Amino acid sequence: MMLNDKIRIAIIGPGGMGQGDAHDASLVPGVEIVAAADIYDSRLERIKESFPGIAATRDYRELLARTDIDAVIIATPDHWHARISIDALNAGKDVYCEKPMVQKIEQGQQVIAAWKKSGRIFQMGSQYASAHAFQKIRKLLAEGAIGELNSVQAWLDRNTAMGAWQYSIPPDASPQNIDWDRFLGDAPKRPFEPIRLFRWRNYRDYGTAVAGDLYVHLFTGLHTATGALGPRQVFSTGGLRYWDDGRDVPDTQVGIIDYDRSDHHPKFQFMLKVNFKSSKENEDFGYRFIGSEGTITTDVGSVTLNRVPREKEPGHTADTFDKKNEEAYIREYRKKYPEFPPTAASLGGPSEQKFYSPRDAHRVHVANFFEAVRTRKPFFEDAEFGFRATGPALLCNTSYFENRICRWDPVTMTAS
Repeated sequence: MMLNDKIRIAIIGPGGMGQGDAHDASLVPGVEIVAAADIYDSRLERIKESFPGIAATRDYRELLARTDIDAVIIATPDHWHARISIDALNAGKDVYCEKPMVQKIEQGQQVIAAWKKSGRIFQMGSQYASAHAFQKIRKLLAEGAIGELNSVQAWLDRNTAMGAWQYSIPPDASPQNIDWDRFLGDAPKRPFEPIRLFRWRNYRDYGTAVAGDLYVHLFTGLHTATGALGPRQVFSTGGLRYWDDGRDVPDTQVGIIDYDRSDHHPKFQFMLKVNFKSSKENEDFGYRFIGSEGTITTDVGSVTLNRVPREKEPGHTADTFDKKNEEAYIREYRKKYPEFPPTAASLGGPSEQKFYSPRDAHRVHVANFFEAVRTRKPFFEDAEFGFRATGPALLCNTSYFENRICRWDPVTMTAS
């Protein structure tokens, strides 16, 4: 029950993303941050510095037992997402869980079942679902602005040490101020090793590599724009090209994903790429939607539509025939494709339109969650939408590490 019409929330995992989520949540009218849980004492001290007076604990279950907490934001390492989400839903809390929704494919249906049984709000934190750019693209595609969609390209090149997960390791990290066993959870047991906590994305035991960190975003934007439920076939490859720092996941990865025709979208291919070191200095991100009559490109902050009308005639190579056959072919060809005098319209070439949209999709996405909590009308990136983006992304890891093509049923959300 919300007290005094306030939404009282707890942050579970106030690291980099968790602190950002907390800041965005604090900007939403009527939202109050009352508690936090983390296994590193310094992170708890930092969140208390930002929000004086909040309760702090190493054990997230203490927060779930409190009846005055309405919702939780989960921003832990990936291997804890499913367990904490299920526990929170079972405790009657609304849940905002950072992407990826789960670390392992088999956990997806477990979270969905807990969400449906609980009747609570669940939203995955992949903010492209709230980006105005993809809503605009969805409208353009529905209007047939580029004809029939046949392929989509997406890329996200990081090009910085922070983008490559080289996060800072605090000088005071020790078994005294870190609950190491709680961090490991169900992951393989090993002696205290701070780098594995503070750079957890580099290790398969705790993270989900390139696919879970970044491919999920790209799938989210694609599904928001196209309305697709998911692909049928997944293949991914790549390698460790630059950041050979002990990590056991690639820093360069590409995926080739096939979508079948359905009631929701035409058949198309999705090609996506992530590179942690390329020739550019800053992050390079974008999508290109390619249709039979044009393209739509976006960098989230803008959407550009280029229309290229279908060819009026296919052309011919009759000039390679002897004269007699050339003339006979062209006579028949011109019966089918008569010549018309050129007009201003026919000589105009491609038409371009550009639309601008706010870049701060993360803040909007957090606000959308609290709107759902207050109104009890779920945002569309619920547990099913979240798994439809997460499942194929995780299959890119399976494909990469097992060197095989993977199959995905977009309706039942099952892999093979």
